[in-house]
Amino acid sequence: MTEVTDRWERVIEVDRGVSLWTEATGDLGMPPLLLIMGANASGLTWPDDLVDRLAKHHLVIRYDHRDTGRSSVCFEEHPYPIITLAHDALAVLDAYGIDRAHVVGMSLGGTLAQLLMIEAPERLLSATLIGTSALEGGASAVHALELPGPSAEVMTMWQHLLDRRDREADITWHVEHWRALAGGDAGSAFDPDEFRTLEERIRRHSGRDRHTTAHALADQSGLDRGAELPRVRVPTLVIEAPLDPVVPPPHARHLAAQIPYARLVTIPTMGHALPNALSDEIADAIQSIAHRPLPA
Repeated sequence: MTEVTDRWERVIEVDRGVSLWTEATGDLGMPPLLLIMGANASGLTWPDDLVDRLAKHHLVIRYDHRDTGRSSVCFEEHPYPIITLAHDALAVLDAYGIDRAHVVGMSLGGTLAQLLMIEAPERLLSATLIGTSALEGGASAVHALELPGPSAEVMTMWQHLLDRRDREADITWHVEHWRALAGGDAGSAFDPDEFRTLEERIRRHSGRDRHTTAHALADQSGLDRGAELPRVRVPTLVIEAPLDPVVPPPHARHLAAQIPYARLVTIPTMGHALPNALSDEIADAIQSIAHRPLPA
């Protein structure tokens, strides 16, 4: 694959005293595509391979949420609800002068994308939802007891997320966390060296070794919009990851069933992570919905 070299960074102000680090890759004349990462995760968690693959057809923008990466660390002094992160996504588009964009959300990013599909559908050309469940309320509430939660292994690891460790031990712990998120070794695309490099890169990028839990502490109110999903008319792709231990099957199928025009694509070796080895499959899936015409 030919590497895309047209990549530049911008810091934008989204609120008084709150700035976000952003990065754009590709040609300004291409259709824009916004990548929204999950909770407490830097935008660099989107693999360069995937970004470059998408940038063959799009202007690709990724960014650090508040309290992640190089963006403002502000939660302790000025707590905000989760829905603020959805408003930040629109502010990123505004800063780049973009009226409408294809949006791809991973994990919490998929939750934020659903909020945008409901609150600002005129800003979205399409939506791709990865590793996420349907918003609360509506049909999702009816079936809540039937949908499995995170695996016991992941839940146990989360209890030790903020344990005190030296830098090398902490990187090693997070690599093992990524192994669990990716679905373990059996049948997954997990590469420990790749995710060690990712952890080291994010630490250099942010200038911090400690991971944040701001988004886990943020007010969750405003996410009970599931009853509105059947009225969504944004072309939607839901990527099913059979090895996902955080949002396991059948969450993806349930989510796709709530959204008219939604298409479901399964990537068999995918868990709750984005290994480089899956970049082509993920990019091809995103392209399949990005090129789909808008519904009448």
